[in-house]
Amino acid sequence: MSKVNKTITFHINNEAYTIDIGEDEDNLLEEGLKKFLTTEKNLSTMELLLAYLRKSQELVILESQIKEELDKIPSLDIKNLPID
Repeated sequence: MSKVNKTITFHINNEAYTIDIGEDEDNLLEEGLKKFLTTEKNLSTMELLLAYLRKSQELVILESQIKEELDKIPSLDIKNLPID
């Protein structure tokens, strides 16, 4: 069976924008988009910008947390590894 691309429609400044979000079988992308943007009402440019800034902040925090965890992993000194 072929997979179907999913679309989502946002209404921004009284204009409808339908976006193809590809195959989203588990709805992760759709849920992620709807976390900060509603599809139930018209959005202003300010609300769109605010959603972008909130998502950007979320990603910056996540990157920082990932870096902190990676810094806890000891690095390998490849030059001093024995070669068989």
